[in-house]
Amino acid sequence: MHAYRTHNCSELGSSHVGDEARLSGWIHNKRDHGNLLFVDLRDHFGLTQIVSEQGSAAFKLLDGARKESVITVTGKVTARSAETINSSLSTGEIELVADTVEMQGPAEELPMPVFGEQEYPEDIRLRYRFLDLRREKVHANMMLRSKVITSLRNRMVGQGFTEFQTPILTASSPEGARDYLVPSRVHPGKFYALPQAPQMFKQMLMVAGFDRYFQIAPCFRDEDARADRSPGEFYQLDLEMSFVTQEDVFQALEPVLAGVFEEFADGRSVTPAGEFPRIPYKESMLKYGSDKPDLRNPIIIQDVSDHFKGSGFGLFDKITSSGGTVRAFVAPEAGKKSRKFFDEMNNWARGEGFAGLGYINMKEGAAGGPIAKNHGEEGTATLLADLGCGPDDGVFFAAGKEADAAKLAGVARTRTAEKLDLIDDNAFKFCWIVDYPMYEYDEELKKLDFSHNPFSMPQGELDALENKDPLDILAWQYDIVCNGVELSSGAIRNHRPDIMYKAFAIAGYTEAQVDSEFSGMINALKYGAPPHGGSAPGVDRIVMLLANEPNIREVVLFPMNQKAEDLMMSAPSGVSQKQLRELHIRVVEPPKEA
Repeated sequence: MHAYRTHNCSELGSSHVGDEARLSGWIHNKRDHGNLLFVDLRDHFGLTQIVSEQGSAAFKLLDGARKESVITVTGKVTARSAETINSSLSTGEIELVADTVEMQGPAEELPMPVFGEQEYPEDIRLRYRFLDLRREKVHANMMLRSKVITSLRNRMVGQGFTEFQTPILTASSPEGARDYLVPSRVHPGKFYALPQAPQMFKQMLMVAGFDRYFQIAPCFRDEDARADRSPGEFYQLDLEMSFVTQEDVFQALEPVLAGVFEEFADGRSVTPAGEFPRIPYKESMLKYGSDKPDLRNPIIIQDVSDHFKGSGFGLFDKITSSGGTVRAFVAPEAGKKSRKFFDEMNNWARGEGFAGLGYINMKEGAAGGPIAKNHGEEGTATLLADLGCGPDDGVFFAAGKEADAAKLAGVARTRTAEKLDLIDDNAFKFCWIVDYPMYEYDEELKKLDFSHNPFSMPQGELDALENKDPLDILAWQYDIVCNGVELSSGAIRNHRPDIMYKAFAIAGYTEAQVDSEFSGMINALKYGAPPHGGSAPGVDRIVMLLANEPNIREVVLFPMNQKAEDLMMSAPSGVSQKQLRELHIRVVEPPKEA
């Protein structure tokens, strides 16, 4: 018999009754019934109930062992009585009557329990992550993550992509987020950077002629944490393709994402491959107030500015006459709510830093609220008809500069749908956001800058750059969004040096600056580069959605806390003076606050 186990803790069943078996695992839970002690033994695979009679050597050891101690149990498999069968367990028809028990790894008193699903403070969970990972739900999330990555990899290979690994130590980039820097010992005063993404390298692979590349790529960005973004590092399904249009990228990626979501949807519906809507950026900002729209939400925002221009309704008339915007959306059946609902929405908007959220509340076809009162009966009736407002609906209004009105309408749309329970929790709805503007005007710096990815091909290429207003130029850039979560950005790349120099010139770069700051890229493009494009869906976010977790921490094995600290490994930490001297570094502490 094997030293530790003949079976794992999910294998034994009625066909093994009468057999001698040996199991090893953790003491998950104990129940003392006087002359009988029941122990749930857990390993990676499942649970098996162990039974021991009082007076036996096995009973004495099991009774004294703390939960989460690791033991090996040898005994006979017996059938449970009909009334004690546990149908929720694969081993629920049997139990193992302990003959001998060997202690493999005794556990000290636990700082947090593993049995049950109690909530515990983040610092405790992260400091003892090895215990947290033993909990059923967290353990299942990590297994889901592994399966999702395997599925992604298999689907990419099936689509003709080849997996390559790109460098982790690379050069710092002046674009994008803040880099993590690594000092060079052999080149004093110089630093590597951890890659924010394999962007440059994957484009080099296309220049090198490899045609279809992918990898499950680690990426590093010195950014603050959010619910959908880990501090420090994350993983993405990185891909690039040669001789493709935007539509070719969509056709390659949709079956992979739809297939993975269908595989792990657990009964939830998924937008089929080939049916992901293409929504222009400008339309998305109008209808949803965001370029990350949650299409499970049926509420659509409309521009109603024309209803208030010259209307005599003081505030909205003034806003629209000075170039501002009024956005509105219908809240279905909200008129059946009390006025408190509308006032709370207005107070919430103010709490979010906005001036307020106007509203009309309908009661059996009669319009009430401050907007109806100020806009007049005739103007309100025309407005409501254009909005398609029903007799018991409500309407919310956001007014101001276009960007501000769009933002408020967008977040209010989401909050309203949540309050009215309009969002379908049993669906994954995908879409592409396309036609991003190539440039935007930076009000702070008083100059044009790239609005998205500077290495994207402008629509219209060189002719557009030379003959169009830069703010009217669209780029071959796209995001893929699922349930209001941006999974990735992508683009058809600018593969021509002449177009790249011109694109950067519009953003204020000289040719010398492009040659200096993006030398690897621009040099490669000068030696024959194919048209190419790609994308990089975030693995962590995919798993977060599939696991129905609100925080990305729940699907990452060893996450950092909100301060980018690894509490389990005590990182970041100080290093010795010897190490600093080898790296030619001196630490200068920031001044202490008085």
